[in-house]
Formats: sequence, C-alpha cells, structure tokens
Amino acid sequence: MKKLAIITTHPIQYNAPVFKLLSDRKQIEIKVFYTWENSKDKVFDHKFGKEIKWDLPLLDGYNYTFVKNISKNQGSHNYKGIDNPSLTNEIEQWKADAILIFGWNFKSHFNAMKYFKRKIPVFFRGDSTLLDETAGIRTIIRRFVLKYVYKKIDFAFYVGKNGKDYFLKHGLTEKQLIYAPHAIDNNRFDDKNNEYCQKAMEWRKKLNFTINDKVFLFVGKFEYKKNPLLLIGAARQLPEYKFLFVGNGELEQKMKLESGKNVFYLPFQNQTIMPIIYRLADVYVLPSQGPGETWGLAVNEAMACKKAVLSSNKVGCAVDLIEDNKNGFVFQSNNLDDLVNKICLFENNFIDFGEKSKDKIKDWSFEKIAISFELGIGN
Repeated sequence: MKKLAIITTHPIQYNAPVFKLLSDRKQIEIKVFYTWENSKDKVFDHKFGKEIKWDLPLLDGYNYTFVKNISKNQGSHNYKGIDNPSLTNEIEQWKADAILIFGWNFKSHFNAMKYFKRKIPVFFRGDSTLLDETAGIRTIIRRFVLKYVYKKIDFAFYVGKNGKDYFLKHGLTEKQLIYAPHAIDNNRFDDKNNEYCQKAMEWRKKLNFTINDKVFLFVGKFEYKKNPLLLIGAARQLPEYKFLFVGNGELEQKMKLESGKNVFYLPFQNQTIMPIIYRLADVYVLPSQGPGETWGLAVNEAMACKKAVLSSNKVGCAVDLIEDNKNGFVFQSNNLDDLVNKICLFENNFIDFGEKSKDKIKDWSFEKIAISFELGIGN
C-alpha cells in the first residue's frame, strides 16, 4: 500500500473528514503533518477577530502529527508563520511514497515542494482562480513567479473550472491535472428526521419572521472581500424582504449603522448549528467582490440544505454550482442594480430552486475527493 504524506497548516472542517475517509477506505496509507503547531485546540482567526474552536471532532480516525513550529508569530496569515525545520526529515523517516501539499505560500510548505521534487511525486491541492486578475505589470510578475512555483510540483488536484483554468495558465498541462471537487459533508447537512427544519421554524419565530416572510441570508466574515454592505444596500431598496446576517468581522459596526428594520443579525455560529442556520432563510447570498473568493464553500452548504443560491460572478464556485433560473442566479460583482434585479427574479421559485440545488450538490462529495486522491497517488 502506497504511503501519502499530507502537509497542511491546521485541522479544518472541510479537510479532516476526507482524511478520515481515506484512512477508512484503506486504499492508500496516509499521515497528516500539521505545520501550525499551536492549532491543536483552537486558532485565532484574524478576519473574524476572535479565537475559533470548532465543535466537531477534527482529529479522529486518521494518523497525524503536529510538527514543531519555531516561528515567533505562528499562523496561516503570513509566509513565515509556518516554519518547521524538521518537516522534511519527519516525512522521510515515515518513508512516504508521495506528498500532497495544501497551499504553497508558507515557508515550510514551499521548502518541502523544492526538497521532494524529483525524489518522490509531489501533489498539490489549491483553489486559486484568475477571477481577480487585471492587466498590468503586477500580473505579469505574478505569472512569472507562479510558473516558477508550480514547476516544483508534479500534479495538481483542481476543484472546479476556474481552478483548472488557473493551473493551465501557470504552466501545468492537462496530464498534470486531476479533478477533485470542492465539497462539504453533505450528509451532515441533510435533515432526515425534519429536526433541523423544526428548530429553524422555532428560531424564525424568535426573530419575528412570519411564515410568509421571504428571507435572504448571508453567512460569513463581515469583511470587504465578501461585500456584505452591498447586500445591505439591496435590503434598503427591498423592504418587502427580510435579510439575515450571521457572523462577525471588521465591518460589523458599519453594517449595523446602515441597516434598516428589515435587516437582522446573529453572531458567529459553530458548525453543528449551521444546518439550522441555512434553514432560517429561503435564499443564501454570497455577494463577494474579492480579491480571493476562490470558491465559497458556504454555497455548497446552503445547497445541501435545499436552498436557492445567489452569488456574484467573483465567487469561484458560481460557474460550477449555480445555474441561472434553475437553482439560483449570478449577478455582476459590486453592481447593486443587478443584485436587486436578481433578488426580484426569484419570485415564488424558492422551493423548486432549492430542490434543484440539493440534487446538484450530490455530485460534489467527500467520496469523490477521496477517490480522486487514491487514483492520483496510485498512478
């Protein structure tokens, strides 16, 4: 059985279940090398502005280690925050047949890419896109740097159409690219016993939402990248609808100052609550303007909860997951008029759109990721 060393910064809810699934399937042997040593129990999220401790088990069911990190400012927010001098030696001692690296823009990750190139196959997992590119010298320089970076890998797992275009633009060939879709735990968001819907109805009453209210939901960090202020602008023009914002972040005070009576707020909610949160609304909205909205996994989550979805064209997943007038709409980023128009287009199609979302997202699963990893490593 081939041995795959996986290098990633810290446990997150979208990757840990895949690691467990790979371990359970026993097609390859894995060991995860976490490089942010201080992230064992909780992490400080600079954009939420608070410590985050997930309420899901993220270290169960697979082999892992936290590698000694000597950085004085540990974290994934800066290149030198991931500094693990013993990383390559530990992987060699484990006798890995291949390595899979999540993210190159950390000191130890990039050093591992360079060290293992031509020793064992180097796989890479990333979700960057070309959506934020503008013509100019900075893009030319960036293209040159990224082509140099990706010469240090042998294969890349891409998550969707925008990701594939990105890798091809930076020097990788079709033969080097393996499709492994971005996914969430669809089963965890399923409401087999109608429990989540019942709790959501009770919560809606506490928020003074009536059964006839149409609610548009934003879940995420209150930051400029995600552009929640644009949705508040739409709310001012659409008093007949309710708008619910769930999260925290640097824009929170400004958002509340600009909100009308049809805008409501809930603070950051942990993972076990999220299947209820999405069911508080009829439509999930991701109005991001970027830069860096590489995918938008909240869209996956909302779709798994049978929700219609609305996103800007700067959201990486939009081209893959949203079909206009079938399960939602895509609007032009930072265009308030287009956003308002698209909100009005939903009319009474919320349930039908939600059903189509649920059906479509079945093909974006952890199982698909695991199979792609196994086939890639096996070859």
